[in-house]
Amino acid sequence: MTTEPGYRAGWHFFREMQPAVRNFPRRRCTFHARGEQGAALVEMALAAAVLLTVLFGMMEISLALYTYHFVSEAAREGTRYAIVRGSSCTGFSAACPASPADIQSYVQNLGFPGIDPTAMTVDTVWSAYPAGGACTPLASCNNPGNMVNVTVNYQFPLAIPFIPASTLAMSSSS
Repeated sequence: MTTEPGYRAGWHFFREMQPAVRNFPRRRCTFHARGEQGAALVEMALAAAVLLTVLFGMMEISLALYTYHFVSEAAREGTRYAIVRGSSCTGFSAACPASPADIQSYVQNLGFPGIDPTAMTVDTVWSAYPAGGACTPLASCNNPGNMVNVTVNYQFPLAIPFIPASTLAMSSSS
């Protein structure tokens, strides 16, 4: 063994120089104090509940936007149906001239995916073109050149966890 200054003879030298270090009792290394072993599980459960509520809420709102797109398309289709089947229509087998009940039946039977036709109402109003007032006799209202306004109302059922069941009213007119 060499006796040069600064030479360490490995572990033996350390043990001889600092005997107090080796006498400390060794404890198990833990991240939590006593009595907090289940706290991480509870925190995870609460965080997961909030995260899943936000996630499912975002999915439900996306589905509502998807549904609103089809509600506005239904209003446009109903307007086109009313315009084409006015008082001077010829060549169609049914609903000539179209009444508000015919337009509601047509719009409800379009079969858009994810839309419940029983939760949809359709309001149709014809108006004289220059005056803009509502017409009372239907036969004089749906003449060529008169305007028609079709409004589709839909009650979208919201299903977000931990929030009571409710509906979102959607409306689109054309």
